[in-house]
Amino acid sequence: MLNNTHSNIKSSSSVPSNLLKIIVLGDSGVGKTALLYQYVENKFIQAYRATIGADLLTKVVTVENNKIQLQLWDTAGQERYDALSTGYYRGVDGCVFVYDITNKASLEHIDQWRQSFYKYATDTWTSELKFLLLGNKSDFGDDAQKRQVSRTEGEKYAETNNMLFFETSAVNGMNINQAFGALIHELIQTQKNPSSLFHFDPAPTIQLAQPHSDHNSSSRNVTCKCY
Repeated sequence: MLNNTHSNIKSSSSVPSNLLKIIVLGDSGVGKTALLYQYVENKFIQAYRATIGADLLTKVVTVENNKIQLQLWDTAGQERYDALSTGYYRGVDGCVFVYDITNKASLEHIDQWRQSFYKYATDTWTSELKFLLLGNKSDFGDDAQKRQVSRTEGEKYAETNNMLFFETSAVNGMNINQAFGALIHELIQTQKNPSSLFHFDPAPTIQLAQPHSDHNSSSRNVTCKCY
């Protein structure tokens, strides 16, 4: 369930006329695909293969009686696939960066993913683009031996880089709906005319037939809007 702040965002099966394109970036193994399947399908997927290039999942939500189709681009987290993914950066409205709280290097590598985004998304770069940082695998959060990135470290990084921030779990779904709801809310609120944010795309979208992934498997208002 979304919290009250974003309770006006609901799933819908109707055909939408508006589109939001969101790209998901981060190292291989941080749980990007599992996060997206938990958000779209409401289930944890354990058996999958590595993403090559990028895959597309779609979800229709209703915001203030507006039906919006989310295009969620799940990108490969390996450098050798970087060139294959460049086309998926074009026309994006928002970007989700994902790291693994049990792998400190995955947070350190977010700088590289940000550089890739700025490099390949320059054709659509505007001040209205919004960013979301997710510290995934929070189901390990209480295990001091496994957690390598504190919540404070994640919040500080997000605040420094003007991002929304949540810790999430693809296993139990913790904060996933809230995180994407917050991102959608921010995208809409930055526009004086919300309808100007969306790009109508008459081309058919792709639905994945089989799940797969690139790995094994309370709000505080600061600049980053950490949760």
